[in-house]
Amino acid sequence: MISFDNTEIAFRSKTNTDLKRAYWLFKIIASPTVVKIGKVATNFLLAIRLPISWAIKATIFKQFCGGETIPDCDKTIDTLGQFGVGTILDYSVEGKTSDEDFDKTVNLIIDTIRRAKDDKNIPFAVFKVSGIGQFDLLEKASDNLYTPTIEEQKSILTIKGRIEKICQAAYDSHVSVFIDAEETWIQDIVDQWTNEQMIKFNSTFPTVYNTLQMYRHDRLAYLKEMLSFAKENKLIYAVKLVRGAYMEKERARAMSKGYTSPIQADKIATDADYDAALAFIIDHQSHFALCAGTHNEESSLKLSQLMTQQSISPANSRFYFSQLLGMSDHISYNLANEGYNVAKYVPFGPIREVMPYLLRRADENTSVAGQTSRELSLIKKERKRRNA
Repeated sequence: MISFDNTEIAFRSKTNTDLKRAYWLFKIIASPTVVKIGKVATNFLLAIRLPISWAIKATIFKQFCGGETIPDCDKTIDTLGQFGVGTILDYSVEGKTSDEDFDKTVNLIIDTIRRAKDDKNIPFAVFKVSGIGQFDLLEKASDNLYTPTIEEQKSILTIKGRIEKICQAAYDSHVSVFIDAEETWIQDIVDQWTNEQMIKFNSTFPTVYNTLQMYRHDRLAYLKEMLSFAKENKLIYAVKLVRGAYMEKERARAMSKGYTSPIQADKIATDADYDAALAFIIDHQSHFALCAGTHNEESSLKLSQLMTQQSISPANSRFYFSQLLGMSDHISYNLANEGYNVAKYVPFGPIREVMPYLLRRADENTSVAGQTSRELSLIKKERKRRNA
């Protein structure tokens, strides 16, 4: 059985300086008050153009990002690769609204696909549909009661065209691409468009992956429907399973608009559906490809056990584990050490433009019960081992 307590393996790529920086960073993140004050202060200082990028780059950016450009990430890619951990280059710039910016983002995502081509250390590319198209258009495209204007229809088709351009590039390069999950009120159209791309590109290789957020109470049923979809269309249904990222926003919107929340009643229900989804995919493995995006030790162990029970080799390329750079190294490196396929999300982009991503990382580490304390305890254990 895999142990996630082996800190020598977990932090084998980290220098003592790296561990010290991570220790103090997670100590700071452990305080919700400090995080809240730090967010306000950082946004203010950036807004008035105070030169603080150097401080950000040396701390939180260095912990959670690979660099500002794709070439900047080469060192991180190589370091992870030395220990059997892959890289998912994730252009983490948010908040763009112009077609010019969207087209630039598409080209940059395609650049990550080209960088991944023939590089065993980069098994996936990734993008968000809301990162290449206006959110309000995605809302309108998702609303069955709304009839878009002719201009809106053209703009919606442009977004679809960008998606296909990326997926075609992935197919041509034999690189798998994740289409990340969105808020529920635009997810239906994202699901529809993603499935259309799977019909085109997933007949023999899992080129296009959909992302299912299992904190939604309807996603397990949806996954089961996709088995029929895969059989009918003779394709590999490629799926990345995550717990989810928009819980507070989803519940608040449901309450304000008076509809039933799409979110599970509690974490226990989310965990149960996540693990049930893993089991369902393993039981129907010939029709699926899976990336388990999770920082949860129990779910990671569960998948490894299910694979063993079904005699699935840890090296089977249809099954991957994934975590974020700078987090849960005890899961990533110990799995990789046992021969499992593991890849880290490696965000990149100009420092000022990835700050929303970085501040969200700080928020999530503060809000997820036990996450930061677990990171700290493992770092302390490894520092003590090295100094013994």
